[in-house]
Amino acid sequence: MTIDVGARLRAIRKMKGFSQRELAKRVGVTNSTISLIEQNRVSPSVGSLKKVLDGIHIGLADFFTLDLATDSEEQFVFAPPEQPDVGGQGIHYFLVGAGRPDRQMCILREVMAPGSDTGKEMLQHDGEEGGVVIQGTLELSVGEQVAVLGPGEGYYFESSRPHRFRNVGDDALIIVSASTPPTF
Repeated sequence: MTIDVGARLRAIRKMKGFSQRELAKRVGVTNSTISLIEQNRVSPSVGSLKKVLDGIHIGLADFFTLDLATDSEEQFVFAPPEQPDVGGQGIHYFLVGAGRPDRQMCILREVMAPGSDTGKEMLQHDGEEGGVVIQGTLELSVGEQVAVLGPGEGYYFESSRPHRFRNVGDDALIIVSASTPPTF
């Protein structure tokens, strides 16, 4: 299935109440850039698209999964097939509420293969995050501190602190986590 990025951007921009000029100003590009993207005459890189979407406060996952044709009641239950995997590199991040407009938090069901981690580089971003280990063994590094957590144990910290997640067990690691503002 091919997604019409231009038409989708135009529909979401209008749904959020922004003109092309206003969005361009918020993002720091020319309004002709927004126009060219919406006409599919320019295909933005993922980074460029994310920058544009930040201007209308919508994440990449929401951009691609938002049901633009729905005027019915707001969905509040999300079965596994309605949780897109926004991860990679041995880690699956199943996003709960992906199509919900104006999400204020990110809720993930994370599944990490044995030996997988979030990378050698420590992560840092705005906001807060927390989670609970459902299955497996998590090694969590936050700043200079390292902790090993098992099922039922949880964490909560400022996301601006450097952090890293690693599955140090022999089985899949499953975590349910939340962060705000939404990072996916």
